[in-house]
Amino acid sequence: MSAIDNIMNMTKFMVSLPVTHISVLSMVFLSFLTGIVAYIILPSSDLIILSVIIDGGTSGFLILGLMSIMAGAITTPMVNILDGRHMKMKQSMFLALVSMVIVSIIYLVGSLVSHLTLYNYTIDTLIYGCAVIFAFRTIIIWGTSNIRLAPSVVVAAIQPALILSMLTVIVSLTGLTTNLGEFSIIAILLKIIIASIILVLAIFSFVLIIESPMRKNLGVGGLELLSLFIAHISEGSQALEMVFDDMGETIETLVGVLSFKGKNGIKALFLAPSVHPGPVGEIGGGNMPTLLGEKFGTFTMVSHGPSTHDFNPVASRELDKIERVVKESLDNMEYHDYASQFFRVENENAQIGGQFFGDDLVLLVTFSPHGFDDIDFGVGLAAMNAARSKGARNIIMVDCHNSFLPDSRILPGNKEVFQLLGAVEKIVKIDEQETIRIGCSYDPMEGFTKEQGVGQSGVKVMIIEVGGKQKTAYILLDANNMVLNYREKVIDAVLPLGIDEVEVMTTDTHYVNTLSGGHNPIGSKVPDEIIDEIKKATLKAMGDLEPVKVGVKVADIKDIKTFGPTHATELVTTISSIIAVSKVFAPLIFILAFVFAFLWIFYGV
Repeated sequence: MSAIDNIMNMTKFMVSLPVTHISVLSMVFLSFLTGIVAYIILPSSDLIILSVIIDGGTSGFLILGLMSIMAGAITTPMVNILDGRHMKMKQSMFLALVSMVIVSIIYLVGSLVSHLTLYNYTIDTLIYGCAVIFAFRTIIIWGTSNIRLAPSVVVAAIQPALILSMLTVIVSLTGLTTNLGEFSIIAILLKIIIASIILVLAIFSFVLIIESPMRKNLGVGGLELLSLFIAHISEGSQALEMVFDDMGETIETLVGVLSFKGKNGIKALFLAPSVHPGPVGEIGGGNMPTLLGEKFGTFTMVSHGPSTHDFNPVASRELDKIERVVKESLDNMEYHDYASQFFRVENENAQIGGQFFGDDLVLLVTFSPHGFDDIDFGVGLAAMNAARSKGARNIIMVDCHNSFLPDSRILPGNKEVFQLLGAVEKIVKIDEQETIRIGCSYDPMEGFTKEQGVGQSGVKVMIIEVGGKQKTAYILLDANNMVLNYREKVIDAVLPLGIDEVEVMTTDTHYVNTLSGGHNPIGSKVPDEIIDEIKKATLKAMGDLEPVKVGVKVADIKDIKTFGPTHATELVTTISSIIAVSKVFAPLIFILAFVFAFLWIFYGV
């Protein structure tokens, strides 16, 4: 699994936060209810209904609800003033709500234990609850807001400080010590301060352990990386690109250009850049198929050339280099008006759909219905070099990326490499070539969402008709792979429309990967509705057929800045080591810290 997959898998734990007023109303209701329940089970409570509702509910709201709402309102401006990652009010209110729920649960448990043991632990459980949420708020604010530890501690302390302050005020004004137990302001301060120091030291030690390898190997802190990642997911921030830019290295790679010229100029472009459309969302090349496709003012299909996450552009501006190379290729393109019929060759699990355009060759590679993911650039280069022995000049290779299985990249040394090379050996040059017509159709599929696996470019269909006999549908979905066997379902649905050959590809866009963990293959949601849209687009493309000339070129992309094999490997290794270490040290450090804080609060003073 790649480092980006590891990071993206964390998104499955991210939820859509409720709007501010929902969090506020929840705090009002839950705090009032907590006060009533605690009042009923506390030792020496007066169980007159009116007293339970008024005294218990009101004290619960004032101590827990009102103070938490105030903390939520104060947290947002404080974080923003400190030049941290911009925090929205709904985020700080939700954090306050979760923290209040934690305190409430600990408070109720303490009340119940007090009732059963006839010894009042209520004050101590409230202090312990405040210490727990102080630690919780510290690590959340420090880890997501990109501010230093000391300011994070100050902001995190707001809610527990307000809760304990209101408790002190209410006890002082109403004399609730009968219900709450022995009360001493000095003891409370001493307990909460020492417990907080214990927990802050634990947090700092843990973060120091996980930060050191990241900063040493990659020059960026783990918390900074996490904060910027969350900023992109929640706000669309592009600041993460600056970090990747510092980490990246320049490479040289290829882009295949297939151009069709009609009576009114270029009718369609089919591109296969060996640049990976990642890492995530709209960071780097994450939305490359759409961004690059919009640069040429004509129907453009941006397919997935052989490449892995090593070839992720560090920033979206790197796509300009691909655009420049493609446009230079078009300026020098030679066109002719003939092509061979579409053919297929197979070797074990490897399948290649191919078509000669003069002395040039397009290869559409798949291992479907067997699962596979990215084909490494070196593997693709070897296959293209092998195809030259078949009399081909320019070879465009497309990784169809259409049968998803986790952790199934095709890398040098894998058995699939030899299956692919064996399939290439079976190619025979077709000298009989005839005139061609093409028809194009583009449906952005605006009724579908990225949660359903559909990117901004929807579906693009190009029909290539050779000699008025064979019609081949090149179908490109803006998606990140397909669920197993979905390709075959699409083919079965399209062939009855009067099509002779079909290949279904995905762009491997990572625009759809900001949700559903690290993977979101198309076909897992609303599969039948998506096939209906593909069929409509195919019929529309058939109605657009016109004679064209074709040109093919494979060009070098020089000095494009990507993650690069060195830093991508370092990122994988570093994140993997951090996760491994965290599994051991996180439970150890935090269990010990909470135990020491518990012992200090309940037995230390």
